[in-house]
Amino acid sequence: MTRPQSATVVLAGGHESDGGRDLAPLVAADPAVHAAAPAGRPLAEAVRRALAADDRPVCVVPMTLGRDPRLVADSARALRWLAAGEGRGRLALAAPFGAAEHLIGWLRAAARTAPDGALLVTAPTAGPFEDAELFRIARLVRQYGQHRWVEVAFEGGDPDPAEGAERCRLLGAREVTAVPASFGPALRAALPGVRDGTRDGAGVGSRDGAGVGSRDGAGKGSRDGTRDGEPAVAPAGIRDGGPLLRPSAIAGVIAARTAAALHTLGHGEDGIRAGLDAEHGHGYPHSHGPGAAHHPHGHPHPGQHPHRHHPHAPAHTPH
Repeated sequence: MTRPQSATVVLAGGHESDGGRDLAPLVAADPAVHAAAPAGRPLAEAVRRALAADDRPVCVVPMTLGRDPRLVADSARALRWLAAGEGRGRLALAAPFGAAEHLIGWLRAAARTAPDGALLVTAPTAGPFEDAELFRIARLVRQYGQHRWVEVAFEGGDPDPAEGAERCRLLGAREVTAVPASFGPALRAALPGVRDGTRDGAGVGSRDGAGVGSRDGAGKGSRDGTRDGEPAVAPAGIRDGGPLLRPSAIAGVIAARTAAALHTLGHGEDGIRAGLDAEHGHGYPHSHGPGAAHHPHGHPHPGQHPHRHHPHAPAHTPH
């Protein structure tokens, strides 16, 4: 049995990884990962350097958890000229790291380790559609779960984590666990009363073995969150739920995406054409008025060969 071909991996980062900055520990830990860069010119330059480093194929993995289709399309746009030039036959755009269905599953797994109370799903703010998608995902995480409240908060957005935690308290939660819907920490800024509740294993962004976003400090007791007839017991504060995924799980998904991309590259498909269409149907809908000219959308028509799409979801999800 022949050994699978190896590749140089470049990670494309978007708002779910702070433009790739949250992915730096993955680059440091895995020799196969050449760089992490935001889509656009930085990504193109990183890929160009990877192509020049040796003669191995280069695989770009869009590091989205399912809420950033623009990252996939922007990555494809950054790569298409390289694929026609020095990267011809050696450059592949992999399927995205994850889809929304994966994120729901990963957040549900994180919720199972959190104590009863409220779950606060946090992420850096992005656009209105990306942020709205997180509310949908949070609602599905709550379904059939053990937590009565699953709320959403955005770093740099509305509501922010402090407001999200306060909302949980006002609803009656005595314990609030923050879990990230991103590759970074659950809480990027210090909040009063945050306790470290990191799950086993160091998270992305952690170099010393501690969980991402761990904080010290006693619980905040500014409000009791009680109902009539209940004793006035101060809430325990905010528990930092740690990273969404362990580094080993992230590395496993990257390896699976890379292997699949190399397989299709061997059959002449580099994934870039499919990636260019990743944003189709995302954002504000538009229509053509009466008598308006219709611009092409790239849909196949009778007599044309339809382009192929990468699968959006793998057969399994890591925990």
